[in-house]
Amino acid sequence: MTSGFGLIVRFNLRDAEAAEAFDSLVEETLQGIRAHEPGTLSYVVHTVADEPNSRIFYELYADRAAFDQHEQQAHTRLFLAEREKYVTDFEVTFVQSQGVAGVWK
Repeated sequence: MTSGFGLIVRFNLRDAEAAEAFDSLVEETLQGIRAHEPGTLSYVVHTVADEPNSRIFYELYADRAAFDQHEQQAHTRLFLAEREKYVTDFEVTFVQSQGVAGVWK
């Protein structure tokens, strides 16, 4: 694979209770992605060592159109609307693939 469209998002969550609820919302979103998004090549959610109220998402899509389709899905729209209850702030970094080792899906 020589192309793709990706992003990294860091979420900082209000507190431990918000983190637990956010994680539940994320799991619902992941189920929708698995079922309905063939253009989503990788969608990985990480916890952060020594920062229990932070999450990092790594998202890789086949192309910009696949990302745009992801943004229109009902499960994604729900996530975007509901996340505000749990998040103090977030940062989005868009990335472009330079090279890949391994298999994505």
